[in-house]
Amino acid sequence: MEISKTITIGAKTNHSFTIKRFGYGTMRLTGNFVWGEPKNRPEAIEILQTAISKGIYFLDTADFYGQDVTNRLIAEALHPYHEELLICTKVGACRGADKSWRTFDKPENLRASIENNLQTLKLESLPLVHLRVMTHSTTPFEEALQAMFEMQQEGKILHVGLSNVSEEELKTALTMGNIASVENAFGYGQRTSFVSHNQEYRGLQEVMDLCIEHEIPMIPFWSLQNASAAASTDKISVIAEKYQATPAQINLAWLLHLNDLILPIPGTSKLKHFEENIQAFDISLSQEDMDFLA
Repeated sequence: MEISKTITIGAKTNHSFTIKRFGYGTMRLTGNFVWGEPKNRPEAIEILQTAISKGIYFLDTADFYGQDVTNRLIAEALHPYHEELLICTKVGACRGADKSWRTFDKPENLRASIENNLQTLKLESLPLVHLRVMTHSTTPFEEALQAMFEMQQEGKILHVGLSNVSEEELKTALTMGNIASVENAFGYGQRTSFVSHNQEYRGLQEVMDLCIEHEIPMIPFWSLQNASAAASTDKISVIAEKYQATPAQINLAWLLHLNDLILPIPGTSKLKHFEENIQAFDISLSQEDMDFLA
């Protein structure tokens, strides 16, 4: 099967980005529990620099990853940035001193997060920002999203996207302004919403038809959650053996073949695994393979 090797963010705007259809999620560069400095800082820096050298220009980050750890690593490793680099950050959450995940989505909170991202990443405008929907928030969704669009009008944000969004919220958002991308949980082994550690994670499957209808790029997080050799399904294992690949590589190849609007962003703190993940981009699955994987 032929797949699209590139994807465009903001295709219907005057500030579009066309990049390789493979990104890197930086969350795992932090310490345990997404908190603090990486265990191996030199390796973290090397992964980011290797990404650019391999033509991977989409980096997913957030200032609540390790308390600004990933943003600082990106700036240290890559600034001044490659002209094609698209840094995607998230706002709407923060971390407590007890390492808890908390909502931080009142308009003034979102503005503070945007200013912090701009400062740490050394940018004048953030290329893409996802409003992370925290399901227990007391802030009306429309109020938070309107604040994002206002900061876009001010030039602080180039493109606005959504993360952890429901179908109804996405429908509402599309009446308010242009949504550049959607980042929800999705992978071969987990496609719909689920609850973990008292947090609800919305599945990409539930908004996929709407994204396809409006040609919105879809960015799956936790796509390798169930992709280890021990946890992979029998079908993934069969295809992995066929191509002499790892289950993780077949999981990623499946994403790439499922729909050309999907932009995988697998994360890892190991350079070896990072380089293995990239190889999935060159695995060509047949229609028979996709039918078998279903």
